[in-house]
Amino acid sequence: MAGMNQESFIYSFVARGTVVLAEYTEFTGNFPAIAAQCLQRLPSSNDKFTYNCDHHTFNFLVEDGYAYCVVAKEATSKQISIAFLERMRADFKQRYGGGKAGTATAKSLNKEFGPVMKEHMKYIIEHAEEIEKLLKVKAQVSEVKSIMLGNIDKAIERGENINTLADKTENLRNEVRKDQVFAYLRKTCWFSQVKKRSCSACEILSNRHTHTRIEGHK
Repeated sequence: MAGMNQESFIYSFVARGTVVLAEYTEFTGNFPAIAAQCLQRLPSSNDKFTYNCDHHTFNFLVEDGYAYCVVAKEATSKQISIAFLERMRADFKQRYGGGKAGTATAKSLNKEFGPVMKEHMKYIIEHAEEIEKLLKVKAQVSEVKSIMLGNIDKAIERGENINTLADKTENLRNEVRKDQVFAYLRKTCWFSQVKKRSCSACEILSNRHTHTRIEGHK
């Protein structure tokens, strides 16, 4: 992804409720204060949220009472920021979930988890292009899956039996297989015809050549 560099991510934190347990940044500015204000106003439901302010995005991932935040430059795509948050969340839960995370005090995990956030930022920035491609594929798969499920729901609404749907699916597969077989046979037969015609042409040329030699001999 063009434009990604070490300054793409400005600031990050993990909070339990409104208590920031760990944060990381290499920059100075008012973004921690703005992020803290956003944190106070976040809905408690599990979801993803993005706020825009002063050419930066404040991205949040909220899950089970914990909020994961990253402040990024406006040019950084939301998908990349969310990919970072999901990676950070998975690591944080693996390290502290069900134990230390529930009792830690404000910013008490800075020393332990701050460098970890730095490494995750670096990884996402360096692999942004591959991540973007994977996210596109994932989105396409989800879209196809949604369409298929939607078609099944519509068929059920029309009163079609599940077994009938299964039969239709199997018939469709069989039709695809038949088309593949017919295509192969057509290709094979065409090659066979070409081969026969080539042999016939060779025989004719051979006969003509023999006839010419006989005439010449006479």
